[in-house]
Amino acid sequence: MPAKTDHDARRRDVSAAVWRVVAEGGFGALTLRSVAAELGASTGLVTHYFGSKQQLIRHALELAEDRTRASIPEVTDLRTALAAVLPTTPEVTEISRVWVSSWDVALAEPELHALERARYRRWRTRLRPLVIKAQSVGDLPPGDPGDLATGLAAFAHGLVVQALFDPTTYTPKRQLRILDTHLAALRPSD
Repeated sequence: MPAKTDHDARRRDVSAAVWRVVAEGGFGALTLRSVAAELGASTGLVTHYFGSKQQLIRHALELAEDRTRASIPEVTDLRTALAAVLPTTPEVTEISRVWVSSWDVALAEPELHALERARYRRWRTRLRPLVIKAQSVGDLPPGDPGDLATGLAAFAHGLVVQALFDPTTYTPKRQLRILDTHLAALRPSD
């Protein structure tokens, strides 16, 4: 009689291997074989849970979304929301590396492109009420809060990319200082 397998635990093990492969080598390194090697198992085991590279990619993006959500607390102010996405901790740096790595596959695959577009839309939507709140207390200029949210999201993600490529120059302390300088420059003068 075959041994019983805890399929949920095994799927978690495979998911963890998927994450390690993507975090280390990006989406270009993500294959059924690389996940099997990371897991120390056969590709047959991996294909039991993910039948194709496309399914692996979708799962890796879901893991990134889950980890992002877990790493960014519910915030009530704009500065905290923007600072939360900056790679100032090893965990957020790893998540950021995965997201930046995913852009290539998301640009090439229409379905993944749509998912990424929706993710950015959710991020801007999440920032919008924080922008309105900052406008109401005079921390941001009047204007379309959607446009301001878009600009701030683009600024934060641009800083993420700078920090990923040059972490020695863009230390966590410097990233936060640059963010504060940017927000201060947006504050209307009296």
